[in-house]
Amino acid sequence: MATSPQQDLVAVRQRQDLVIVVDDEESVREAISRLLRAAGLKVKSFASAEDLLTFSELDATGCLIADIRMPGMSGLDLLSELNSRHCPVPTILITAHGDENLRLQAMRAGAVKFLAKPIDSATLLASVQAALQM
Repeated sequence: MATSPQQDLVAVRQRQDLVIVVDDEESVREAISRLLRAAGLKVKSFASAEDLLTFSELDATGCLIADIRMPGMSGLDLLSELNSRHCPVPTILITAHGDENLRLQAMRAGAVKFLAKPIDSATLLASVQAALQM
């Protein structure tokens, strides 16, 4: 069944509004997901970077929020892997252990924002909205 150009545009826009949250801490992952859903965004969450990399709609993601320090693949490693796969996703890296050197590493790797936990809700929402416009 063929779809109209309008339906195709709506489908693309819905995919682009998908925000992915990757954090090994379930409470953080759930809190961020609830906040984003309350703001009207479509959210998918993963407990690890490795789980995310198996997601079939990764290339249609509008924004990625990933913790920097996770068991296995870190947020920085994930960003590097996405870049090597030519899958550029505007990425916000978050951490409870941030310092200036880590922030610089994140920005050099291509992160659009680096936020320290605990994250202010308004700052996170503004950062996600900005990333979705990229």
